[in-house]
Parts: sequence; structure tokens; C-alpha cells
Amino acid sequence: MVRGERIAIDGGRRLRVVRAGPAQATPLIVLEHGAFGCAADWAVVQQRLAAKGLRSLAYDRAGLGHSDPGPTPRDGRAIVADLAALLRELDERAPVVLVGHSMGGLMVRLFALTHPDRALGVVLVDAVTPDVMILPRGPGMVRAFGRLLKLARLVARAGLMRPISWLTHNLIGLTGEAAIEKRRIHGSAGHARWASEEVDCWPATSDQAAESDFPPELPISVITAGAEPGAPALKALQALPAIASRHGYVEHVAGARHASLLGTRFADPVVRGVEQVLAAARG
Repeated sequence: MVRGERIAIDGGRRLRVVRAGPAQATPLIVLEHGAFGCAADWAVVQQRLAAKGLRSLAYDRAGLGHSDPGPTPRDGRAIVADLAALLRELDERAPVVLVGHSMGGLMVRLFALTHPDRALGVVLVDAVTPDVMILPRGPGMVRAFGRLLKLARLVARAGLMRPISWLTHNLIGLTGEAAIEKRRIHGSAGHARWASEEVDCWPATSDQAAESDFPPELPISVITAGAEPGAPALKALQALPAIASRHGYVEHVAGARHASLLGTRFADPVVRGVEQVLAAARG
């Protein structure tokens, strides 16, 4: 049994979405997962947003999790086009709050810049920024991650990601149905293939997201994993969008790691980031 529902978009391709919170609550909080991720990553955050009376939507990008593949290349423009089509199919016409974790930060940035009338605010959760590619070690780290996912793709085709997934699937700290779902997805050959396709396009997506800056009036929250002294250069880059915003908020979460920031122990700062954006947007 798959959580959520599968929604047909352009050409009949279906994307899996998981919705939570009061049906009439506005605005919608759209949750964009990171590389090799899926909607299950947001299960704890969705529960806590719902407890605050907030409505959210998490989804699997094309080819990942329980979503049908999409046309290549799987760069940011293709992903943003899918999200725009998904919101149209769901008749979500009002501006949304965009929340992006890790590489999902590039996707929400690009969506906000190309659909400025749809973006009420942005929350960047230990997010990748285009500036990573100008760091001395940035391109090399991206290439290394791409090689790792190519290896995962080969291993998954041989069926070996299923036993490996028992070790790798739950760095977030999910429980119940979401944890089981994440493990199954981590063992999927299709998921590994399309995650690799996305990471191959990381440099292009980064270039697309770097074409312009966030408007200074757009509320932006930045939530990072770990205390600020732990990685000052990276954290300074991550914080730049919030610092440049007239309505910016930055929180560095001591003790959190890149994945566990979404889990039961550290999800509250992510919810605070959303609340800060909402408070600024409502004036």
C-alpha cells in the first residue's frame, strides 16, 4: 500500500503526492526533498506542521519513489515544470511556501525565481546553493557524489541495494509506515537510476538557479544542521539568501546532521522556519 495518491500531469505521467494538515488551511507548504530522497523524508515535518494547523504537500520527483519517470535531462527546469504542472492539476492557484532540503534547495530557488507570483516565501533546510559550485572543492564533491550514485545504480540493478538499504535508509530517523516506505524505495533500481540522472544535471541546475537572485522582499528562512562554528564557510554561504532578504531568519541547529534535521529530534526548527516565513508574509 502506497501512502498518498498518484496525480497525472502533462502527458499522463503520474507523480506521487502525500498531503497532510487541515484541508482548507492556507497557504500550502510545498516540501521538496533532496538527492536520492522521496516524500517519506518529510513525514515527521508534515506531522508537526499539521499539529500547528498548517497544510503541506510532499511529493516524489519524476522517477523517484513512486512517481513515473519523466523526460531527460532531469535538470532544474524539468523538475520545476513538473511541480508547476502538479500544482495546476491539484487546483492550487494561490501562492505557496516552498521548503527545500539539500539539493531540493536549488529546485525551490529556481521555482521561486521563475514563478515569482506563486512564491509566498522560501525555507532552505541545510540546502545546497549555487555558490557551492564556486567553492574550491565544490565541483569535485559534486562529481564524487555523482560517481557514488552511478555505483548505487549498478548495485541496485543487481538487486544488492535491497540489503544495503537496511543500513542506509533511515539516517533521518523516521518511524512507522514512512520508515518502511523509505527502506523499500532505497532498495529500488528505478529510484537509483533517476536519482543518478538528477545528480548528473546538478551543475546545470546550479547554473539555472544562479541566473538571478531572490527578490529582497521575499521572506526567506535558512535552517542548517550543526552549530555555526562547525563549518563557518559553508554556513556563511547557506545563510546568504536570508541575510539578503528584508525578512530573513537563520537558525543553526546544534547536534543535527544533514539528514537527521528532518527527523523526530530536530524537526521543530524546520517548522519554526516555516512559521517565520508565514509571519513575515502576513505582515
